[in-house]
Amino acid sequence: MRVLMTADTVGGVWTYSLELADALAPHGVEVVLATMGRPLSDDQRVAVERSAVAEVRESAFALEWMDDPWADVDAAGDWLLELDRELRPDVVHLNGYVHGTLPFSTAPVVVGHSCVPSWWAAVRREPAPASWATYRERVAAGLAAAGAVVAPTRAMLDELVRHHGVDGGRVVPNARDRRFVRVGAAKEPLILSAGRVWDDAKNVRALVAAAPDLEWPVAIAGEGDVAVALSVVDPPSVSASGGQKGNDNLRVLGRLAFDELATWLGRASIFALPARYEPFGLAALEAGLSGCALVLGDIPSLREVWGDAAVFVDPFDDEHLATTLQALVADLVRVAELGRRAAERARTYTPERMARGYLDVYERLPVANASGGMRP
Repeated sequence: MRVLMTADTVGGVWTYSLELADALAPHGVEVVLATMGRPLSDDQRVAVERSAVAEVRESAFALEWMDDPWADVDAAGDWLLELDRELRPDVVHLNGYVHGTLPFSTAPVVVGHSCVPSWWAAVRREPAPASWATYRERVAAGLAAAGAVVAPTRAMLDELVRHHGVDGGRVVPNARDRRFVRVGAAKEPLILSAGRVWDDAKNVRALVAAAPDLEWPVAIAGEGDVAVALSVVDPPSVSASGGQKGNDNLRVLGRLAFDELATWLGRASIFALPARYEPFGLAALEAGLSGCALVLGDIPSLREVWGDAAVFVDPFDDEHLATTLQALVADLVRVAELGRRAAERARTYTPERMARGYLDVYERLPVANASGGMRP
């Protein structure tokens, strides 16, 4: 089986796509990635070489959630149809919405990793502005035309129903292979967070605000200018292996290659992600596999993924995050127990489970008939 899979190179969809390609390979599935958003970075090219991805077709077309993207989105659609004609895939797997309306040779799978209206409702607590009307219309059309709709959590699927009128759909949880875990790494008195620092959904501001009052240092890994995103005039930077209580507790790591991030996850005792919006949370899954105690935003998706294996905080209450972290820092026994529970829960989200879920979706897709229509 050959799968033509789209992937953006900006966020977690990239990691998800490589993980899924690796998980599908033992089942005889060949994945060709069609990338958009921006050119691959050097570490992304290394990751592809290490993966089971058969081939990468690269572009830098703007993504549908970016500013004024529609000329690029339409050009990307023409490009994808050319790839469909050339590669003749058995499955077209779209990790975006709008291209679901295109006349591919087979009805596409459309996977909902996030969407602008649900982001706006969760982060801003209000409807997305009227300027997003075209986005809404085109996303709804892409979902309606899909051969199958998938989301990584029931919470995210519910958002697609609520905001875009999806009828039905399937939940297939994301996964991470444990190969990256730094086995035997000694945990340190360190709080780590990771994610796009410019995205208010990650709520990095809350962790920065808490850092001066914590006994342990805080390290933040992620893409973006922290000084700008957080309105910090002089972003502090000290060794994350020590440091005194106060503003020098914060270390800004910037964007890390995953091997580097894995080392930090191995060192950190606590992983904090006080997210306001996180449809699944691959960073939290990586932290859980690494044995970090998890302090997460109290939102439906993260509750669904982690159950009683994490501590949840109100993402709109900075003081709640600070007091929760202070209490954990003072209770090393609880930190160790939470790390154990997180690792146990994380190990249930296996690549094999994800692969079998998608194989079942693929096998149930409608197929093209002689007249160009679709039949079950």
